[in-house]
Order: sequence, then structure tokens, then C-alpha cells
Amino acid sequence: MKSNQKLNHGLRFLCPAICVFVGSLTNLNSNSIMAIDPVSGSVSSVEKTATDTVLPADNSFSAASSLPLRAPAFDLIKAEHYQPAFLAGMKQQLQEMEAIAAQSEAPTYENAIVAMERSGALLTRVRNVFSNMTSAHTSEALQTIQTELAPLQAAHSDNILLNRKLFARVEKLHSTAGTLGLTEEQSEVLRQHYENFVRAGAKLNDEQQGRIRSLNEQLSTLETKFEDNLLAITKERSVVVENVAELDGMSAADIAASAERAKARGMEGKYLLEISNTTRVPVLATLNNRALRQRVWEASALRGLGRDGGIDNRPLVLEISQLRAERARLLGYENHAAFKLENQMAKTPAAARDMLTDLVPGVTTRVQQEAEDLKSMMKSLGQTHELQPWDWEYYSEKVRMEKYNVDEAAVKPYFELNSVLKNGVFFTMNRLYGIDFRERRDLPVYHPDVRVFDVLDHDGTQIGLFYADFFKRDSKRGGAWMSSFVDQSGLLNEKPVIVNVLNIPRPADGEPALISFDNVTTMFHEMGHALHGLFSDVTYPSVSGTATPRDFVEFPSTFEEDWAIKPDILSNYAKHHQTGEPIPAELLDKVIRASKFNQGFDTLEYLSAAILDLEWHTLTSDQIPDDVEAFEASTLKKFGIDYAPVPPRYRTAYFAHIWSGGYSSSYYAYLWSEVLAADAFAHMQATGGLTRENGQRFRETILSVGGSRLPMEAYKTFRGSEPTVDALLIRRGLK
Repeated sequence: MKSNQKLNHGLRFLCPAICVFVGSLTNLNSNSIMAIDPVSGSVSSVEKTATDTVLPADNSFSAASSLPLRAPAFDLIKAEHYQPAFLAGMKQQLQEMEAIAAQSEAPTYENAIVAMERSGALLTRVRNVFSNMTSAHTSEALQTIQTELAPLQAAHSDNILLNRKLFARVEKLHSTAGTLGLTEEQSEVLRQHYENFVRAGAKLNDEQQGRIRSLNEQLSTLETKFEDNLLAITKERSVVVENVAELDGMSAADIAASAERAKARGMEGKYLLEISNTTRVPVLATLNNRALRQRVWEASALRGLGRDGGIDNRPLVLEISQLRAERARLLGYENHAAFKLENQMAKTPAAARDMLTDLVPGVTTRVQQEAEDLKSMMKSLGQTHELQPWDWEYYSEKVRMEKYNVDEAAVKPYFELNSVLKNGVFFTMNRLYGIDFRERRDLPVYHPDVRVFDVLDHDGTQIGLFYADFFKRDSKRGGAWMSSFVDQSGLLNEKPVIVNVLNIPRPADGEPALISFDNVTTMFHEMGHALHGLFSDVTYPSVSGTATPRDFVEFPSTFEEDWAIKPDILSNYAKHHQTGEPIPAELLDKVIRASKFNQGFDTLEYLSAAILDLEWHTLTSDQIPDDVEAFEASTLKKFGIDYAPVPPRYRTAYFAHIWSGGYSSSYYAYLWSEVLAADAFAHMQATGGLTRENGQRFRETILSVGGSRLPMEAYKTFRGSEPTVDALLIRRGLK
């Protein structure tokens, strides 16, 4: 999941949330106040201390890093550096923007667009690091700073995008774009800048802009609160087990790891089972104790509802929905989804909804077939209880073993993390793109688990740096994502510094990291995002790397997933961690065939979440319900997807993607992108498969262009035509 795309140079809003911001820029210590007049665009500032205007030299963000490729100097960065760097960076960029707006010369591409692309160097440095730290290795101190900064960043963005003088210069260029002799990339950058201003409310009157600012300020605070709550909820809802006998079915290594997790939280002698970010929890597939399975499932599925005095996210959800709907109406849209999807590939909520609902009949039929298989298995084992959601994973694993004779515990020894990384992921990237990853240990990292690699092209030149942060910890939010510490830009002469973050359970001390096949495919997926950043070859930073529409950005990552099950690749990394013996051919064949097992379940839980997202965000201000759970239930029933044993992948109260992660109205994008990925992968298999020629074409037409071309045009250049859904249905085992 690519959930950490960044706002770049104060003008690009993609992730972790749409950040069309609000209010005046105010120092949190009340030492200075800065604002832009909405009519004149002039900056006013009242300084109470001299230190507020200059970042001290001993602040680690005061100058660009001297490390290779300007990698962050994590050994020098201190928590107290972030807030002053943000404040100084925002002030500097506002001054830069004021200088652009105040020019007496007529606007040109160079003195307007290029100047804006160059602005905000300090702010970009600190924000790129901070956004990943608050997700990958946060602390109470960082969370406090994040909460305090949210409305200030909101103010900063609005002070740029609602600056009338600045917008007038951009609008003038946009109206004469056809006469400027621009390249394709320059034309696209100009179009996007103009669109950003308009979508932020640049054409609204003063009263409307004032309300937009207020709405944005409130939203930035609420979305940050939701994100903070989720981290706390994950710890709150962890399941503590007193008696090891209850863990029957878990491997000895997993039991040892759960004991260490409990010990780390001061509960020595007990066992800690952590919930995942999704409704489904992996341990449910192995626990023989049904009562404990139910306890674990309920801890996951009922989180964020205030049960037993716990954290309640429902008021946040309702308020965020209300404010987003009001903002969309002010901006001239029927609802928030219409606003969000206007500049995506889908264009309209109806198009996204139609894609999802077209799959419902076939998927629900498939789920019923899978349920009958589970019920038959339960009957054969003498079980008479009804099939419940906490039973699905457990009995589907038994059906999987019966159908394919694939035991997850027997397969895991062949999936040792380092072998998967080097002999699987890196091996594939070398075969396809000719690149090499060489580990280095001389650069500082933000946590001992983090590893750093030079990424070298086929001719030995350095493309960028790749950071890998794979293990789960309490300071890391759930899920997996790619982010960037430095974005590629020809204009700024910068090469990319990219990080992949996962949440693989840490093994007990001294034990190998044996991972599930789901985590194998996640490693390939996130590497696809990393390549999108690493191979970027554009001039302007606002269109670098993953700066593409939401429903395109998951295409390169999903495309890379399918290499994981190609026999010649799988056999290269799937080797026994003790003997080094490759996975037996018979077992390998079973793993590949079993990979399409349970696809009805997988697809339905995804469709349910994606449809929930769209339904929340197609509500108008006067349609926001009072009861979150009732709205969720009625939505599932309305679309014929209310099947209790298969709940949504994310229920409303912990749906991070849409309330704090930038995917509001856009969770459908994973399936939309999968259509492209499946079609592209099938095309590549038909034209030679894993070859450098194929990889180079994909790199040049898709991965290197970032957001500098319209996504469908880029796809057609690669493929020669628009995609069809045929390959998707085959990929999901539905055809």
C-alpha cells in the first residue's frame, strides 16, 4: 500500500491525506503570527522574538544533508528539531511565494511555475522525514508535535493556494498555454498547478474562502486525531493469553515470539496476540481454541467503537464526513467523492461504483461455494456450530490443505526473509531492469531494524538509495507503505531516497524470520512502489515518482506482485532456511495453485470496504447519519454484500485509508489499478516474460514518467491499447 505519498513544495496533495489547508500560520508558542491577505496576497508578520525567523545552525534541518544523495542524518536529528524547522520552512516558503506573486514582470513559465517548483526546500526536507517517522517510528513527543503542526500546515497551504495575486499569474499562463511552446511535461505541470489552485478554492469569494479555511483547519486536526487513535487502539485491543495451552495450533516459534511481546510490555509469563490493521488476523488460521479465535476476531472487528470503555472513533468519523461534505459543496461539487475523483482515472463516483458492483454477483456466488466447502469440512470434523467470521480462516486453511496439501507451517521454512529479499525481490529486479542492490552500513538509520542499500543501474551508476524497514513494533502504525526522504528531480539535481515499511512479525531472539506467503507478495508489492520512485526521470518535483492519480499509483506495485509466483523466480528464493535445499517441485506447484484459493473471500471483503468508502463520501451534509454501525449495516445490505462470515476488510471505525490515509473515496483504486496490472502482466508474459527488453519498456513508459503524462496515455504507450478486465478475472481465480 502506497499510503505515504507526500505533499511536495506545499503544492502537491496526495497522501497521507488531501491537505487543502486552513487558517493563518501561527507560532505555537505565540511568538509570531503570519498570514496572507486573501485579496492582495501580501504577507504580514508580527515578530515577538528574533529566533522565530531564523533556524539555528545546530538544527539538523538547517542545511541540506551532507550524506550521500542527501540522505537524512538520523544520528543528528532530534525531536526538538522538527517544530522549529517546520515553522522556519513555512515562513521561508511563504516569503518565496510572495516574491513570485509580487513581481512586476509579466508571468512566464520560468518566473512563476519553475519558481514555485523550486520553493520550500527547508520545508520539504523536514516534512519528508517527519511524515515517515510519525508512521514508522513515532513517540509521544512526535505525536504531540504532529497534532500541533496539523492546523499550521493547513494554514500554510491555504495561504499559498488562496493567494489571489499568485493565482492570477498561474491563471494567465494557463489561459495562454497553447502559445508558450511547452514540452509535454511542462504542459502537464502547468495544468496541475492551475487545477490545484482552483480545487483549493482560488475562485471563491472572500467569505467562502474563509469558510474553506475553517473547514480545512478542523479536518486536519480531526484526521490527525484519528491516526493517533489507531496506534493507541492497536495496543489497547491486543489479546493477552494466560495459559499457553490456549495457543494450541501455533508454532513453537510463534508462541515464543508472543511471549517476548508480552514480556516487552511488562507481562512476563503471559502471551500477547496482536491484531492486524485489517479485520482479518493471521493467527486465526492456526488457533485450535475456538473461544480464543472469537476473542481475537472481536478484538479486531469491534475496535474503535468504545467497547469496554475503550477509544471511540465514531464521533470523529461523523464529524469528518460532515466537514468533507460541506467543503465539497462550497467548492461546487455534489459530494466529497465527486470532488476527489474529478482528477482521477475514474473521474466520477458512479464509474468507480459500477466497476465494484459489476463484480458482486460473481463474487458472492464464489463466496457461497467456498462457504459450502468450509461447512463440509466442519461437518467432517464433527462440528455442528454455525460458520462464523472467526471460523473462516481456520477452516479455509484446512480446506486448503485438503485440496492442495499445502500446510502453511510446512511452507514457511522456505520463506526466510533475507532470502526472499535478496534471492526473490532483488533477483527479479535485476533480471527485469538490470539493477543491483548493495547493502551499506555506514549511513545512520532511525531504528536498528532499518537496512540501507545503494541501488545501481546496469552500468554501475547510482540510481538512488533504498531503505528497508520490515518488522512490526509498537511505534509503527499497521500496514505497509513506501515513502521518500528525497524525491527525484532534474530541476533540483536530486536523486531519490526511498523507504519501504512493512509489519512482519518479529521472530524470537535467535530465530530466523520465516514469513507468510502474504508477506512475500507484500514485499514484491512495495518494491513496485519503490521502483516508481527510484526510476523517476522527470524535471519537476511536483510530478516525480508516485505523484500520480490514486487509481494509477497502485498499478506498478500490483504488477510486481505476480513475479513472486513465477516458478523460475519462486524456486530461486524459496529455499529451506536450515538446509538450503530449494522448495520441492511438488510443493512449489501446490503453493502456486493454492495462491488462487479463497479468492471469493478476498475479493468480497475488499469490495465491501471499497463500497463503504464510496457510500460515506457520496453523502451530502444533510445526509450524514447518527449511527455509524447502522449505516455500515444498511450499506452492506443495500449492495447485497451483507454476509456475516465475510465482513469488510476494514470496518468504518478503523478504516485508516479513508479517514487519515489519503484514500477517501479512493479505496476502489486498488482494484482499478489491478485491472491495469493484470493486463500489463499478461501482455508481458505474451511478449517474452522476464526479459530486460520488457523491463526496459515498462521502465521507460510507466515507471520513469511519474505524473508528467496522463496515466492512460502512458499505459497505452506501453501496452498499445487500453486494458480489459479479462486478465483481472483470471488473476483472481474468478474466470
